[in-house]
Amino acid sequence: MNNPQNMSTNPIILIPARMASTRLPGKPLADIGGKPMILRMLDIGLKAGIGPVAIACDGEEIAAAVRAAGGTAIVTDPDLPSGSDRIWQALTRLGGAHDIIINVQGDMPTLDPAIIRQVLALLDNPEVDIATLAAEIRDETEKTDPAVVKPIISFHETPTEQPRGGDSRGGGEAMGEHPRALHGRALYFTRATAPANPGPLYHHIGLYAYRRKALERFVSLPPSPLESREKLEQLRALEAGMRIEVGIVNTVPLGVDTPETLEKARRFYEGR
Repeated sequence: MNNPQNMSTNPIILIPARMASTRLPGKPLADIGGKPMILRMLDIGLKAGIGPVAIACDGEEIAAAVRAAGGTAIVTDPDLPSGSDRIWQALTRLGGAHDIIINVQGDMPTLDPAIIRQVLALLDNPEVDIATLAAEIRDETEKTDPAVVKPIISFHETPTEQPRGGDSRGGGEAMGEHPRALHGRALYFTRATAPANPGPLYHHIGLYAYRRKALERFVSLPPSPLESREKLEQLRALEAGMRIEVGIVNTVPLGVDTPETLEKARRFYEGR
């Protein structure tokens, strides 16, 4: 995955953020170690070192905090149905000939910047429309948890035991590239326990890299039947025949969506 002819020449990282979180309202501006979470995410995007970073937000409150810190914020329609729609609208308002768009969720403040580079590298293959990431499930309870989305992956080579060293839901330790850059084509995503029978299961990480034309096509499509049934937006792309490549990393970054996970993120930044 290192053919320079296929590498993007003008990528951009877009981070969608909205104040109206159901379980943790106002979370983009929640303080984590002396900074609002959205500014932690802005720092992570900049540390990835792959191109400009902008926040796609649903109102002026978030935009003001980002701009005061010297960042770029685009205010989008607060009624947009998804983060993908929000980043597409932000992209069109920003302008520029960005050929790759990386959608980094705004609530993963322990994210290792290195895995942003890894998801970008998956687009070295010109046949891939969308790239994303997953980690092997180590916690048995996650295998039957419908909140944990499992990608079903057709690997290009047989998976082997991965190095452990780190909590699979956690603090950002031991993340980064798998030693053999293990990756494969997504056949499906599900909330069920799948595939059946012995073998590894994987925890999807909500980080995407899109080719510009793929994102434009994706947001123009209506919700698909399987998307509506599983409540998983990425199934719309698969039902439309788009190729999603999944890279394997070692751990899942912490997603902040409850007071408890917010406290975990604050502990992660203590002393940093």
